[in-house]
Amino acid sequence: MLPAEHRLTERALFAATVRGGQRVGGRTLVLHLMSRGSGQPALVGFVVSKAVGNAVVRNRVKRRLRAILASRLSLLPVGSLLVVRALAPAAGTDFATLEADVERSLNRLLDRTAA
Repeated sequence: MLPAEHRLTERALFAATVRGGQRVGGRTLVLHLMSRGSGQPALVGFVVSKAVGNAVVRNRVKRRLRAILASRLSLLPVGSLLVVRALAPAAGTDFATLEADVERSLNRLLDRTAA
C-alpha cells in the first residue's frame, strides 16, 4: 500500500507533471517525472482511464501499480512528482510483467534525469 504522505492527489500537480515532466513510455504504461524542490516527500499518482477496462479491471490495475511503486519509493528523488498512466494493454498483463515494465521505465527515467 502506498503511504498517504506519498500520494499525489492535487489536480494541478497532476497536470503540471504530465505537461512539464520527463516522460518515458513502455508497452503497458507511461511514466512522467518532475522535480518540485527538496524538503518534500516524493509523490506518486496514477491515471487509469476507461480505455483500460471496466471499473473492476481499472481498480485491479491501480492496486497492482500502487503495490509495485510502494516498494520503489526509495528510488525516487526527494521532492519529485511521479505520474503513472496505465495504457490499455495493462488490463491483460500479469503482475510480474507489469512490474518488469515499471522497473524498466523507472530506471530509464531516473537515468535520464540524473544525466
